[in-house]
Formats: sequence, C-alpha cells, structure tokens
Amino acid sequence: MTGILVAAGLSLLVSLLIMPLVIRVLFRFKFGQEVRDDGPEGHKTKQGTPTMGGIVIIVGAIIGYFASHLVLMTRPTVSGLLVMFLFVGMGAVGFLDDFIKIYKRRSLGLRSGAKMLGQTIVGVGFAVGVTQFPNGYGYTPASPQLSFLRDFGPPLLLVVFVAWALFLIVGFSNAVNLTDGLDGLATGAMILSLVAYVIIGNWQLRQSCVAYLAPSCYPVRDPLDLAVVAAACLGGCIGFLWYNAPPAKIFMGDTGSLALGGLIVGLAITTRTQLLLLVIGGLFVLITLSVMVQISSFRLTGKRIFRMAPLQHHFELKGWAETTIVIRFWIIQGLLVGVGIGLFYLEWMPR
Repeated sequence: MTGILVAAGLSLLVSLLIMPLVIRVLFRFKFGQEVRDDGPEGHKTKQGTPTMGGIVIIVGAIIGYFASHLVLMTRPTVSGLLVMFLFVGMGAVGFLDDFIKIYKRRSLGLRSGAKMLGQTIVGVGFAVGVTQFPNGYGYTPASPQLSFLRDFGPPLLLVVFVAWALFLIVGFSNAVNLTDGLDGLATGAMILSLVAYVIIGNWQLRQSCVAYLAPSCYPVRDPLDLAVVAAACLGGCIGFLWYNAPPAKIFMGDTGSLALGGLIVGLAITTRTQLLLLVIGGLFVLITLSVMVQISSFRLTGKRIFRMAPLQHHFELKGWAETTIVIRFWIIQGLLVGVGIGLFYLEWMPR
C-alpha cells in the first residue's frame, strides 16, 4: 500500500510542478493545437492552445513508478515494466503524430498506415512479452486466455492471443483519442478507470493464490506492482487535469490519449480483466460506438443519427455548455466504473 501512495503522490507532484514550464515552452515554440475546420464553431477559440501535454503525464508516471521502488528498495516487476513499456511506446507513437501536426500546421498527423504500424510494433511486443517470464509459481504476466473477472475458456494460440490483444490496444487507444474532444473529458474519465485498477490490483494481492490458495484466489503474477503502475499514472493524470480543466491551458494530444488507451488495456490484460474493461472504460466504448453508428448510418442510408460524432459534439451542437457535457459524462463513467468494481467484488464472494 505504501508503494501505491508514494507512486501516486510523487507523480502528482511532478506533473503539477513541471506543467507550467512545459506550457511556457510549448507556447514559445508555437506547439499549439490545430483545430479541425469541420468541428464545432466554439472550438475555434482553442486554436493555438499548447498540445502534447501527455508528455507530462508520462514523465510523472515514470518518475512516480521507479521512485516508489527506489524509496521502498524493491525491484520493478516484469508485469509492471511491460505495462509501462506499452504506455510509453504508445505515447511515442502519439508524440510523432502530434509533432507532424504541429510541424505541418494541419489537424492530421501521421498517415493512418504509419500510425497503425507504430501501434502494431508496440502492441505485438507487449502481447508476446506478457506470455513469457513465468515466476517461481509458473505465473506469467498474462495467460493466453480470454478473461472477464478472471481467465476462462481454453488457451488461445499465441498468434490469436496477440491479434486479440492488438485489437484491444488499437481500439482503446483510438477510443481515448476520440473522447479527448472537450476540456478535461478524457482525463477525468481515465482517472476514474485508473482508480478501479488500483482497487483491483490491491484486492488481487490480498486474495493471491500465492498466499491464499482457495477456489476464489487470483493467479495474477504481480498484482501489487500493477496497482503501483495504475497509481503512478493516476497521479500524473490528476496533475494534468489541474491545467486541462475548462478552459484548458494545455491539451494531452495524441501523446497522452494513445498512451493512456494502451495503459488501461495493459492493466486489463495483466490483471486478467480484459472484457471487464468494456465496463470500466465504458465511456470510451460508448463514444467510439457513436462514431461507428454515425458512419454506418450515413453509408447505408445517407442520413446521420447524431448532429455530429463523436457523441460529445452532438450535445455541443444541441446547445449544452461544455462543462455540463464534461460533468455529465464523468457521472456516466463513474457509474460504469462502480458497476465494474461491483461485478469484480461480487464474483469473488464465496457462494
């Protein structure tokens, strides 16, 4: 528990302290957001707001995670390092995307093929890695099985598991990117999801099969360190939200959204709660579905269901204030996270 608090506290402190400097540097070099021409009219005022703020979340999380191990004189685990690799790797892909947008002064960065290639390289490296490195009890960071509240079904072939993990990684990284359309929306929703994974990791530690051999125990390799990873990223997100709250002084950009999307998938795979992520990250799923429904409807019927997709922009065009949309969407996400944690706990309870 001490490691969780140290990681979250240090990450929060780092992100709060360095963010003003980062904002000034980005302003000086004119690393500002390029707003889409077809976006809501109210977004024109956001043109030039510094972006790539996800760098601060990543730096804060890295310092928080490794400093917590240094303070407690413990070694980082393979599970924790692999999730951090996915987090930082996806952030690097997002950084390239953001940099190209800024350098070429356009709202589109990496070409879709190049972006997918970067996501694939990082995702495959993670997916293969989590099936390796068994500990003394034979537990690897993840098992090649599907999971909801724990593993179920027969093991998948490695190539099938890698494809499934890659689908989740690409899907959720893009889902967080779609959600990052209003000040504070994606950051606040991600904070709630990370709180869930701090709780899940801590609970799995206390009911680990290593120390508590029973039918309801969890064969998770490094549950405490996964909670530390979640806490370190949680602290970074809270510090970032201080400056990202409406009206935002900085945006996370693809640097942050791709990194955070990959992060929660990494946590879901290593805590063996892959399908539960659809509930814990429910707001990201709903917003992505709104885009899919909009595109499908227009292609099939020539009509749009929403005034604009993603969903948050539909309510903007209906006249809702930006802060109203953000807070109401946070409430929805909070309810979904509560349902996810409730399902996780109820499944464990002895029958």
